[in-house]
Amino acid sequence: MISGIDQYTLFGIQLMNFNNFGLLLLKLGTNIFFTFIIVRLIFYPIYKERNYLFTSFLINVTVFLICFLLANIKLKIGFAFGLFAVFSIIRYRTEPIPIRQMTYMFTVIIVAVLNALSDETISYAELILANLVILLTIFIMEKNLLHNRDMVKVVKYEKIELIKPENYDKLIQDLKDRTGFNIIKAEIESINFLNDTSKLKIYYQYPNNFLADKNK
Repeated sequence: MISGIDQYTLFGIQLMNFNNFGLLLLKLGTNIFFTFIIVRLIFYPIYKERNYLFTSFLINVTVFLICFLLANIKLKIGFAFGLFAVFSIIRYRTEPIPIRQMTYMFTVIIVAVLNALSDETISYAELILANLVILLTIFIMEKNLLHNRDMVKVVKYEKIELIKPENYDKLIQDLKDRTGFNIIKAEIESINFLNDTSKLKIYYQYPNNFLADKNK
């Protein structure tokens, strides 16, 4: 009975196509697996944003299903890039999204499109390798394996006497005491002698656990 169900149609549509159904399950499982690693195992432990967790999974699965089920319609790459155009217009205008979260959002969309629109010309080994490259890139960048966690910020500084070259060490120590960060160096952006203030560009490092503690 089950083996012959693919022979039946309803309003001209097959009740089930076992080949396509099996392919859908395989690709959907692959897509969810890699998305879970990106969003739940990499992003969430750092940023602790449950709303983003919900949104990213929902967008990923819905984009995947749209791309997979409409792949036979001659849309392909033009349709995929059209999705990016839609999101660039919407941009969730009710609430601004930081650039790193937006990057994760586009990444889960890319993963969905990648897994949904790959066809018989792309082997499963190539598909898995492409997903692993995305995972590895995110891991390397989030763990700062290619760079230090150096940050730059311009601040308004009122102790004008400390910007003198001979007081540089005192300036750095004062900035460390007031910010709590490890100030590496400071540069003078501008000086306002009318109100005895200056703008300093400070270079500093976050502690390794800063982002995790900040989002608790």
